Amino acid sequence: MKIHVHELNASGVPRTIRETLDVSGLFKGRRDVIEAGPLRVELRAQGVQEGVALVEGGLELDLTMPCSRCLKPVPVHVAVPFREHFIVGGEPQTEEEADSFIPSANNEIDLTPYVEEAVQLELPLVPLCAEDCKGLCPECGKDLNEGECGCDRTPVDPRLAALKDLFPG
Repeated sequence: MKIHVHELNASGVPRTIRETLDVSGLFKGRRDVIEAGPLRVELRAQGVQEGVALVEGGLELDLTMPCSRCLKPVPVHVAVPFREHFIVGGEPQTEEEADSFIPSANNEIDLTPYVEEAVQLELPLVPLCAEDCKGLCPECGKDLNEGECGCDRTPVDPRLAALKDLFPG
């Protein structure tokens, strides 16, 4: 998934990029992603001015993540807006440009790492199977969505926890 900035500027015609990427390797070894489907990429690249290209569009990914409370698999749809400016052969002149432009020494820019980074930054931090998910019992590990377990879960002030053992019952 590469663009040539000088070609975009010379032609003046935007280029549409529609691809499907296998991102299973991107999530390999991560415990927060059970399964990842293909990443659907739809971008539009155009030359903005000499040596500068704008790439914008959207990314979509369906994956399965564990619920952060009960650990059940949860289907998650991630839609990521994408918008980046690339500048070739020079450094941004102002601090504002430095925040907005990605410098590149090469005319050919591979968009794949930027797309993968955007997807990873948009993953939900706390996926839930339901807003009212009760989670797991901290004592016995039973799924509290299926019913109560009978464990005593009354909170104990940590400063007085040692006294609890002195007075059983």
